[in-house]
Amino acid sequence: MSMQDDLKAVQRSLDELDRSVARLEQQIGSGSLEMRRVRTDAGHLRESLALLGEAAPNLPPTRERPDLVPIPEAPYDSALWTDTDDEGLGARDRHAP
Repeated sequence: MSMQDDLKAVQRSLDELDRSVARLEQQIGSGSLEMRRVRTDAGHLRESLALLGEAAPNLPPTRERPDLVPIPEAPYDSALWTDTDDEGLGARDRHAP
């Protein structure tokens, strides 16, 4: 999904949240502190999403994960290790300090 698709999906969810809050408000009434808080919080979510939508073109694009490279179970060819140093031990023909 693209960022715009995700923003639209969140917008649809907020629309559903507003409808659910309105139904709840009809049952409970709008006078209680808790109901006003829920209504305000839903409004803050809508404002935050609008701000995020405005900033979205300026956000760096998300990079896709690179493809995984399979590592074979077979042992490596010993010719790969000729003329290499052992980590922490130095060269094969010299002594460690």
